Amino acid sequence: MGRPKHTGQETKEMQENRKTSDRMTALSLHTSIITFNVNGLNSPIKRHTVPRWIKEQGPTIFCLQETHLSSNDKYKLRVKGWKMILQANGKQKKADVAILISDKLDFKIKQVKRDKEGQYINIKGTLYQEEIMLINIYAPNTGAPKFIKQLVTNLKEDIQNNTIIVGDLNTPLTSLDKSSRQKINKETVELNKKLKQLDLIDIYRTLHPKTAEYTFFSSVHGTFSR
Repeated sequence: MGRPKHTGQETKEMQENRKTSDRMTALSLHTSIITFNVNGLNSPIKRHTVPRWIKEQGPTIFCLQETHLSSNDKYKLRVKGWKMILQANGKQKKADVAILISDKLDFKIKQVKRDKEGQYINIKGTLYQEEIMLINIYAPNTGAPKFIKQLVTNLKEDIQNNTIIVGDLNTPLTSLDKSSRQKINKETVELNKKLKQLDLIDIYRTLHPKTAEYTFFSSVHGTFSR
């Protein structure tokens, strides 16, 4: 999810989508971001797979959710060539998020905001002289749409051009994002309205308006979602 930079004159959906695509293409020349719910990294065996994921995917920014680590466990996230490690940790190790930034990336951080419960971390800085804000979120399984709506409302003064939101939102934003094709609920409708007000878009859905691909399988419900 991100916020495109555009002038007040270009308000048509096609123009906005084109500009979004152009800006993401320009950004991708310098960096790539992957996001992954790791569902706990206290196991040494599981933790050792992080460098392998990085080698296989080749990102320059790696965003993790549900690390279940404390602020004192920063050393558990160390990867050669990735000195910059930022975390948001709660007291109970139930959520916790982290952002790892490659030494190869010219990312200068100006501000970091950490959620005390470990549900999100927000960093602002410059990427190759361009202002950027990155928010990594782990939304709770219950009440996720309301949580995200409240979060972006609280951060609306910080949200600017080149804002990127990643993470595990636990919220399919459209019926196309669910294999059941079930209609989205009222809370998600309200969330979509808020995202539109803040000029935030689902980048994947913008580039792939009719594609049905999924990132999660619910064994309880027997359904896929994104």
